[in-house]
Order: sequence, then C-alpha cells, then structure tokens
Amino acid sequence: MKKYLLLIIAVLVTAFAKAQVVMQPATANQTDTVTLVFDSTGTELENESGTLYAYTGVTVNGQRWQNIIVPSFNQNSGAPQWTNVGGNIYELDLNTSIEDFYGVAPGDVISEICLVVRNSAANAQTRPDIFIPVFAPGLNVAITNPISSQIFSVGQSTTISADCSVNAALDISVNGSSIATANSNSISSNYTFTATGNYTISVTADDGNNTASDEVSVFVPGSTQNVPQPSGLKNGVNENADGSVTFLLSAPLKDDVMLIGSFSNWELLEEYQMNKDGNDFWITVPASEFTPNTEFMYQYLVDFDILVADPYSELIRDPGSDPFIKPGNFPNLPPYPAEDTTGDVTLYTYQKTPYNWTTNNFVRPDKENLVIYEILARDFSEEDSFQAIIDRIDYLDDLGINVLQFMPVNEFEGTDSWGYNPKFHGALDKAYGTPEKFKELVDLCHSRGIAVVIDVVYNHAFSQSPLCQMWWDPNAGTFGQPSAENPYMNQTPTHDFNVGYDMNHESQLTRDYVKQTLDYFIEEYRVDGFRFDLSKGFTQNVTVGDVGAWNAYDQSRVDILNDYKNTIWNEHGNDIYMILEHLGGQSEESALANSGFMLWGKMTDQFNEASMGQSGNSDVFRSYFTSRNFQDQHLVAYAESHDEERLMRKNLDFGSTANGSHNVRDLGVALDRQEAIAAILYAIPGPKMLWQFGEIGYDISINASASNPSCTTCRTDRKPVPWTLGYQNDQDRMRLYRVTANMIRLKTEFPETFNNTNNNLDVGGLLKRVNLFGPNFDAVVMANFEVFPRGINANFSRTGTWYDYTNNNATINVTGGNQNQSIALAPGEYRVFTSQPLNAPLSNGSIDQIDTEAITIYPNPATSEFRISSDEISDVRIFNLRGQQVKRYETFSSSYDVSELPSGIYIVEIEANNMITSQKLVVE
Repeated sequence: MKKYLLLIIAVLVTAFAKAQVVMQPATANQTDTVTLVFDSTGTELENESGTLYAYTGVTVNGQRWQNIIVPSFNQNSGAPQWTNVGGNIYELDLNTSIEDFYGVAPGDVISEICLVVRNSAANAQTRPDIFIPVFAPGLNVAITNPISSQIFSVGQSTTISADCSVNAALDISVNGSSIATANSNSISSNYTFTATGNYTISVTADDGNNTASDEVSVFVPGSTQNVPQPSGLKNGVNENADGSVTFLLSAPLKDDVMLIGSFSNWELLEEYQMNKDGNDFWITVPASEFTPNTEFMYQYLVDFDILVADPYSELIRDPGSDPFIKPGNFPNLPPYPAEDTTGDVTLYTYQKTPYNWTTNNFVRPDKENLVIYEILARDFSEEDSFQAIIDRIDYLDDLGINVLQFMPVNEFEGTDSWGYNPKFHGALDKAYGTPEKFKELVDLCHSRGIAVVIDVVYNHAFSQSPLCQMWWDPNAGTFGQPSAENPYMNQTPTHDFNVGYDMNHESQLTRDYVKQTLDYFIEEYRVDGFRFDLSKGFTQNVTVGDVGAWNAYDQSRVDILNDYKNTIWNEHGNDIYMILEHLGGQSEESALANSGFMLWGKMTDQFNEASMGQSGNSDVFRSYFTSRNFQDQHLVAYAESHDEERLMRKNLDFGSTANGSHNVRDLGVALDRQEAIAAILYAIPGPKMLWQFGEIGYDISINASASNPSCTTCRTDRKPVPWTLGYQNDQDRMRLYRVTANMIRLKTEFPETFNNTNNNLDVGGLLKRVNLFGPNFDAVVMANFEVFPRGINANFSRTGTWYDYTNNNATINVTGGNQNQSIALAPGEYRVFTSQPLNAPLSNGSIDQIDTEAITIYPNPATSEFRISSDEISDVRIFNLRGQQVKRYETFSSSYDVSELPSGIYIVEIEANNMITSQKLVVE
C-alpha cells in the first residue's frame, strides 16, 4: 500500500470557503495509508500547549460519523493523539489503511473521514466538523488550489494546481477556456484575475479509457456602492408591497457585505453584493426569487471574511444542534445546505400564512394579582415540547395560575440547556417545537385566562452570536473575545456575575436590537410580557471586583431599563408585564418599581428556614412590597425559583429532627410543611411566583442530573420528570397540589381581600399570621412552623361567626372577649379563617383519611368502559403513565367510556366531596 500525505488546513482563507483538504496525491482511497496534518493557526487550539486528540470516524455507505474510534467526545484514553512537529503544525499518522484504521469491512464504501480536533480538556476544538473526501478506486482528479469560494481581487495571481490518481491527459480551464495541459499525474499553472465576477475553474483527466473532472468556483468582488436605503426598513427581512424583499444589516466599521442563500444557489454573485448606507448594508431581491408560503435560507458574508446568519433571524438552521432536536418536535424542517455552506443560516418563510388566533380579546390579569408559574419546557416532560405542555394544560389551569413564565425560548447554543446561553435573541429555539406550536400554546393559555411571559437574556450573548462573531478578536482571552471595536458587546465584562460576553446597553445599536426583538415576540407570538434576566448587568459602570458597587444606585442603568419599558409600553400599552430579576439595592429597586417595573423578590432562604423548622432567618416580611419602599404591589415574591436548591430537598436533608414524632426529614412531614408555606406565601398580598413542580413537592436536587442522580455539580443538567417518578400517585403530593391550588384561587378570585393593602402581617418568627381586611369579608391565615404544638393569637377583626376554610368551613363564634383567642396548632399545621363561608374548602386532614375502600372502579381490567361505585362523583380524570391527561369527565356518569384508549395501565383520579383519590385502571 502506498503512503500518502493528507493535509488539513483548518484556517479558512475566508470564513465562507470550505476548510482546505489536500491529499498528496489528493485522490487517496480507502485502501491507502495517510498521515493527517493539522495547522491550528486561527482556531481555538492555536498555541495550545497540551496534547491534542482526534475525535474521528468515517462516512460509511453514505452515513456520516460511523465507526468512531472513541465514542465519548471527551475521553482521552484510546483517542488518537496528534504529534506536534513545530509551531502550530500537528501530524496524525494512521500507520495503516483508512479502511483498517477505522475497522470498516472491505465491502463497505468510505467516502469521508469525519474529524474534530480537540484539546485534552475537551473545552477547545475545531469548528465546524471537518469532512475529508475519500475517493473511490480508479481515475480521480482533484483541484488542490484554490479552494472553492475563495476570494481574490482584481489583478491578483494564484497558482491553479491539481493531482490525478494516475498519469493522464490533464487540462485546466477557467470559465471554459483552457489555460494549461499536461500528460502527468499532476498539473499547475499561474493565473491572474483581470476582472470582477465569478470564475469557474475546471480540471479534466483522460487516461484513454475513462475521464474524470473536478471544479471549484472563486469570486472577485467589485467595489461596494454607497446608495441611500429605502425609508422605513427594519433590521433583517423586509417584505415589500411589490413582493420583493429588502435585507438590512447594521455593520459599523465593515466595508463589504455579500448576501448568499438558497435564492442564489449559495454562490457569490455580483448582483448580491449589498449597498452601503452609513453603517448599514442593504439589498432588494426581486419577488421572482421567492415562492409564497415557502422557506428560504440565507447568510451574510461580511468583508469577505466572516460568514454569519442574520442577527435579527426569526428562525435558524444550526447544523451542530439541529440533529439533536427530539423526534416530532419540529417536523418537516428543511434540509440544511451542508454541501453549500457552513455555520448557522437564517430560515425565513416568505409571505407566510398567518396563524389563525382563536382568542383575540384576551385581557391580561392585573399586575397586583399575578400568580406566575415558572416553567422549563425541557424538564416539564420527557418530550421537551410545547405540545407536552398543551397536553397538560388542565394540570396548570386547575392549579389556578394566571401567568405561565417560560425560561428562555429564544435560540440558545445547543438543544439541552436552561437557555441562558443565547445566540439569537429574536429567534425561537426549535428544540421545543415550531413557531406555530408555540402560538398554539399561547393561544390556548389565553383561552384559559393565563398570560404568557418569556424570560429574555440581554445581559450577554454567547460566542456563536453574530453580534460577537462580526467583531471578534480570536487572539484575546482563552478562546478569543469581542474586539475593542465591537459596537454591541463589551470586550470584557463590567461586573463579576457576567456569563458569556457582556452587552453594551449604552450603545444605540444594542438598544435597537433589544427593542426590535422584544417587539417581535409581542407581535408575532402575542406574549404578554418579559422577565429580564440579570437586569442589574445593564450598565457600563465597571464594578468588577466590587459587588457592593454593582449593587449601588446606578442612574444610567435605571435610564436604560426605563427606555426599554417606555418604548414597549408606548407601542403596546402599559399592561405588558416588564419583570426584572434585579436583586439590587433597595433604592434602585424601589425607583424601578415605582416607575412601573415588577421586580423579583427572592425569599428562598427565609421560607426554607421556616419550612425546615429553623428560626435563624425565617422572617418573610420582605415578601410584602412596603418592606422595600415600593409604592405599588410590584414585588413578585417567591419561595423557589429555577436558581435555588429545592425547598423539599433541603427539608429532607437539613430539616429539624428535634421532635421525633414530627421529623421534618420525613417525606410526609416535609410535604405537610410545604402546605403551610403555600398558605402563608399566597396569603401575603401582591404577585407571587411558583417554580415548576413546587406544587407537588419536587425534591430532586438542583445539582443532580437525570442521567446521574448522585451528581453534585450538574446544576443545569436535565432533571427527572415527576410524571415518570410516580408523583401523581402519591396522595401526599397530590394533596399539596390541591392545597396550593386552593390558596392560589383565594388570591385570584378574591383579590379585594387577599390582595388588599389593608392588612396586618405578623410573619417574623416561626409562628406566622396574616390578617386581611376586605370590603366584603376578612380573613386570617396562620401557620405553626415550629416542630412542637403551639398556639397563635388569631386577632379576629370582627365578632360573629368565622369559618375555618381548612376544616370544611367549620364555624367558630367570635365575641368581643375572644377576638384575640389562641388557636392551637400542631407542628406544621396551618389554618385559614374567613368571616363568610367560601366554596370548595380545602381540608387540613391527610388525604389518606378519604374512605378509598368505599370508592372502587369496576370492571378492572376494562375493555370499553368502567363504572365507579359512588354517585357523588364531581370529576374524573384519566392519565397515562407519562402523566398526560387522556380523558376527563366533569360530571357523574353511570359509565365512563375508554374504548378508544390503547391497551395499558392508566391512573384514574376521582374527586368526590372535595376530596380526591387515585386508582390504577388496566385497559385491555
């Protein structure tokens, strides 16, 4: 076997041109032995001091990434190692045939070597994946220089060269004209480009029996023309009245931009060189290039060096992440143009048929009366989908929440993430579903009276963002960082809590970007507001190393945030929720709240101390807006969020064990105490937030992982889903759900009492009491968070009959002499008293007190229907083992039809007399 040299030049001549692969000769087949040579200059691995490894496989019978040498990307043991031969040049000698090295059977066809070069820590690598062609035996010819899509200037010369697998008659032609011939196994000729335009370079080989050819296209651009842009353009795609499309890109300090895309066959064409108008580049493409209700894809080639998708993309194709979208979440995704380009591309549907909204007069709930459910679509279901949330909308609706707040759904790096690593702030991430599916979910929420808020991340962007890539310094920092001239991004962060790359909100370009992408989500998806992640970072005041200074009042930051709020409110009305995760100093937070913002009120530590039975830091008064000098109820207080360890986890790990008969580390006891948390949290007036599955006592640690439950460093990893853990079959957990739902409904259905600023809060110690005074009725909510029985003075506001909402509206007679009577409470017990009876009282007893033996399902197994041995049924729900509700009967029936359900095991939840029980049903 011959031994050939295979050269990989990883540094692109331009970002648009494909990575150069040179084989000596350039036509090796799978039975040849090759050495790979890698030049790390300009990559993340440039000047790497440690060992480099190859993550490598082959394309076999048309399937890429087969026969991978070491399947785990970050595994060093057994992975091929590169040898440094000087500077940034590395070699990897296969020492055997390609076929043998990768263990491919002789009858299978290898057409490519698939390769990623990485460092030993696997935190720096070549991008994108490298695919090196492997030729079939026989006559082959390959151009070794120049590379396809290379850029030249008028008057520039280059050597055109090619190799052939055998001696043959070779011919080089440029745009159809022959410039050189030879009878050899290689050929080369000098060529000078004399004019602008596209050049097609071809080499043919003829050995007398067969012919072969290879072809590349290169481009010589003309001068960018300065032409005023049409009025009224927005950044990105503009569909014009005549059907044409105008593209607009803001790119200060850049000289040239080319538009490439499916409409140009991904070629560099003179007619797609964009006009320049100040800092903007624009071009109008005629309607003839587009088809209504059909997608097209495009990119910008900036200064003939940097290839990016549109920063204002509404949807993208990502060749690195899209293959990992779960099946079914985004059907009919158009193929990525892998043979034509690399990197992210913008995906846009021309003259798209509008979504048919069914809820057109949605009235957003009052800000003061919000109960927000924070949700991570990835961890809400095994499917990671908007559809799974649609399937469980009854679960959320019955909980009584009136806002569904999504953790980031804009395009982030990868498909498995919390979403706080954004790269396109205005594009919906495809991991969870299509734009139409998200609209369907928003529409459905609105039909249930539930507003939709999305978490937006404008403190920073990650390196794959075009805002970073267009002005990037690859030689700065560990892996590079934004250059000093970047008009959107700071070169270095302004504060200690920054992640990714820090955005400069003093820049007008950044402000335009934020405003347009916010506006887009309101107009396109009808979202009702935004939660701004890390809003305290919206400042150019450098406080690195001094968190205290970062927390101090910053007028510039206040002005920036108010500019965003006022712009959105002026356009869409002041009922759009603008919620800040600010967590700053009181003076600045109160200024922002008093200007109309809502602010997160983290009370995790205090509620958790109470829940655990610890008294050191259990004062929850700062859950109330006046404690922070807010003029209005704009404090979104919460006991849990995505960012904190779960209350139940800490109960089980650190709860008080002082009372053996009330051990907080016991699951049932800990769940009971979460009921008391719900009673006090929702009784305190003002908007509140509930983190996903807190209503059923989710107790998997924030630091664990679905794939590694014992992990203590897997904070943002995927978590087990309660539906698969059987939470819905745990009566204590479902009782917590019912209690939480009832407390939420008291707040949302009786705001004149439960959100009244006429109140008295005694919530400092472990014995907590909330007195609420309303125009129609008053309420007293109390809870004993100690671990021994205690009495709490009720401080009833009126004499007469009071009703114990937590005990089936049992009455208590209050006279002038016992208005402040002590109510005896067991440890962890809570009470809700009202001065008039309310419907649907919750029970403070354990759900296992229900006489479940008196309610039976028969026949079981069932084939087409079943019956229930009670005529006091008010609600019957049937769930599959994934926790998805598959049927519901809201009235009593003599029989319940299951004929259309697939065979299997189901959970039937039965409500009778305001109690619920769950039983298994087998459908045959």
